[in-house]
Amino acid sequence: MTEKDINIEEGEELKEEQPANENTTENTQDTAGTKQADNSDADSEDTDKKAEAETEEEDEITNLKSQISTLKTELLYKAAEFDNYRKRTLKERAELILNGGEKVITAILPIIDDMERAIDNGAKTDDPEVLREGMTLIHQKFIKTLESQGVSKIDTEGADFDTDVHEAVAMVPGMGDDKKGKVIDCLQQGYKLNDKVIRHAKVAVGQ
Repeated sequence: MTEKDINIEEGEELKEEQPANENTTENTQDTAGTKQADNSDADSEDTDKKAEAETEEEDEITNLKSQISTLKTELLYKAAEFDNYRKRTLKERAELILNGGEKVITAILPIIDDMERAIDNGAKTDDPEVLREGMTLIHQKFIKTLESQGVSKIDTEGADFDTDVHEAVAMVPGMGDDKKGKVIDCLQQGYKLNDKVIRHAKVAVGQ
């Protein structure tokens, strides 16, 4: 084989190797392009996520502002309602203090009418029994009226002395053991209004 033939064969080998290098370059370019496309897609996805997060945050802020506005309105309404309630309660309390006895006075007025009639009838008779009977009827009616208003007498007859309802104004010695600590006599009647003592009964107690 001559030197010329060797050069020809080497030239052919070089020609055969060139397409392989071109394919390698093309593959490298394709890979780079794919990476750029992937990076572009990733950047676009991050941007979309960020925009979505910002939108959600803005929506949440809007909702919170709406809730705050609603709560402020409700608070103002409740404050005004409470102020009206307070004023109304103060007014009702003042009226109760001023006119609280109206019911009792209204119940007593018929008794005053009976007393005036008894006085007029007493001027027409000299019979003390008629006057006594009239006063007894008026007294009974008065007691019933008081009972209808929640007023009741405090029991004293034969009762054990009780500092919650009785006031000892005298001690009576020599009454025997069975009368010791017992109410012997009631000097002034005591009364309760419902369950509250409004006047203690003044009593004498066995010693």
